[in-house]
Amino acid sequence: MWFKNLIVYRLSNPIDLTEDELETRLEEFAYRPCTSQEKSKYGWSKPMGKHGESLLHVTNGNILLCAKKEDKMLPASVVKEALDEKVEQIESETGRPVKKKEKDALKEEIEHRLLPRAFSRMGTTFAYIAPKMGLIVVDASSHNKAEDLLALLRKSIGSLAVLPVQSKAAVEQTMTDWLQNETSTHPFELLEEAELKSPLEGGPIIRCKNQDLICNELKAHIENGMFVVKAAMQYAESLTFVLNEDLTIKRVKFTDVVMEQKEDQDKDDRAACFDADFAIMTGEFEQFIPALLDLLGGEEQTVSE
Repeated sequence: MWFKNLIVYRLSNPIDLTEDELETRLEEFAYRPCTSQEKSKYGWSKPMGKHGESLLHVTNGNILLCAKKEDKMLPASVVKEALDEKVEQIESETGRPVKKKEKDALKEEIEHRLLPRAFSRMGTTFAYIAPKMGLIVVDASSHNKAEDLLALLRKSIGSLAVLPVQSKAAVEQTMTDWLQNETSTHPFELLEEAELKSPLEGGPIIRCKNQDLICNELKAHIENGMFVVKAAMQYAESLTFVLNEDLTIKRVKFTDVVMEQKEDQDKDDRAACFDADFAIMTGEFEQFIPALLDLLGGEEQTVSE
């Protein structure tokens, strides 16, 4: 449940539903396994898995959700081999070449026949609604994955006006300024990893690790027109992360100082441990997200349609 990636969205309007009402709406779109002829299924799952009873988990007003996806895996090589054999058979029997339209139909027929024997790949995406902050925070490594969850939530509750949180200043320009002018990032600290990129299409990319970022070598690259598009950072004594130019936050890792708060938990009480972990995590994010936006010059006020 501990989030490893963050894509943060601003709610234009509050979600005006009680917990019971939201649970009822989610239940209509709950995950159910694929039938023998379905390629994929996507729906809401219990955040606590087999140890939970609800499709949402609420702590301190924050609402945790979990979307589950099942994809039937048909290796392309298997489908291609079966298709090639079928095409060869038809061409041998009829003495004519098989046209593209017919090949497409044959491929669909083969996939339909193989689906019941296909393996399933399962995946989950967590997110939480933070009503007090007016945010939805998604644990996703890409916007596409986050948007899939938001689309499911929008379908479940009828409407959902959100936009990705944006900073007033361009993130890459701000990160570049940190390295070029040694601008203070307190209470954040630059770590020893970054990526610099040329604005020119097909231009050079420089990736560095175990490297002091405030150095003449990187300053020279910046003077030659390169921008910082990724930077590893630490926030106070709370967490480390990688900040990207699109304001996505990846490789979130909480420090020992934070994780020590778990030591007093009763490990045999799974529900209590889950609740405490969620409270600790969201409590840290309530400080971290506003602090990061302040560091980037404040949040750009946007209006969703």
